[in-house]
Amino acid sequence: MRKGINWSFIGVFLVASLLVVYASQAEEAKITVLNPRGAPPPIHLIPMAPRLDTLAGKTIYIVDARFPDTYQLLEEIQRLFAKKYPEAKWVLKKKSGAYAEDDPKLWAEIKEKGDGMIMGVGH
Repeated sequence: MRKGINWSFIGVFLVASLLVVYASQAEEAKITVLNPRGAPPPIHLIPMAPRLDTLAGKTIYIVDARFPDTYQLLEEIQRLFAKKYPEAKWVLKKKSGAYAEDDPKLWAEIKEKGDGMIMGVGH
């Protein structure tokens, strides 16, 4: 038999010791994190408005949501619809504020005077 130190056995022992120490430190280093999106609110589905039977005698609002360069497109759409459906009144309006902001005055006007609405949200 050979007398002396078995270096491979010592190396395996040292690596195993390091792994045990590292694993015990990893257990202590665990943290709890929260989802930054939070809990979304429940979704309440709102059905679409019923389709109009006819456009004759109806007032249809075309609303520009103020997406950049949309107004010119909606002016052309208003002209085309007025030519194709002359029995309807086509009203083009710009919504106040940015496209994501609410405009209660305009919505009240449309509910009072309008029969339908086309919302131009961009292109």
